[in-house]
Amino acid sequence: MLSNTEWLFLAAVGLIALVAMVERPTSLPEVVEKVDLEHYVGRWYAIAHIPTWFERGCKSGTTATYTLLPDGTIEVVNECFNARGEKKVARGRAWVPNPKEPGKLRVSFFKFLGHWLFPGNYWILALGPDYSWAVVGEPKRKYGWILSRSPTLPEPTLEEIRSILKRNGYEWEKFVPIDQSPNIESG
Repeated sequence: MLSNTEWLFLAAVGLIALVAMVERPTSLPEVVEKVDLEHYVGRWYAIAHIPTWFERGCKSGTTATYTLLPDGTIEVVNECFNARGEKKVARGRAWVPNPKEPGKLRVSFFKFLGHWLFPGNYWILALGPDYSWAVVGEPKRKYGWILSRSPTLPEPTLEEIRSILKRNGYEWEKFVPIDQSPNIESG
């Protein structure tokens, strides 16, 4: 027979397991079925994100500029400003590994001996009908970005994006707004 302490321990373990199952989405985020890369490329402003280790030091003005290359890959240039107002730049390459899933890209910022190594997932979860905004994430929901063609987004669009993120198992509270004032001031 189990003692009260043992029952309490088992109940606590069961409760923790239940909470872990409830808090973690069991399905993968939904990804857009069609992406016209010629319309997707260009400059994007990061409106909000789930902060990541590789964006450390970025304090404002975060942008991503994508250029479609002749080989079908995408040149990636990420820029931001640190706390001293100095521009930081990261260059990489993105590609679509499976043409049947054009919303699931891979991106790498580490090139060695002509090969792009250690790629990460870059999944396009949603696109504005005119490619004016995008929601980007990855399978484990550790990273996420809200991108826009302009430094700001109207509140109704943000509400729509909130709904998309929630439907895909993201917690809106984890998204931190990005100060775009350097880009607004510079035009």
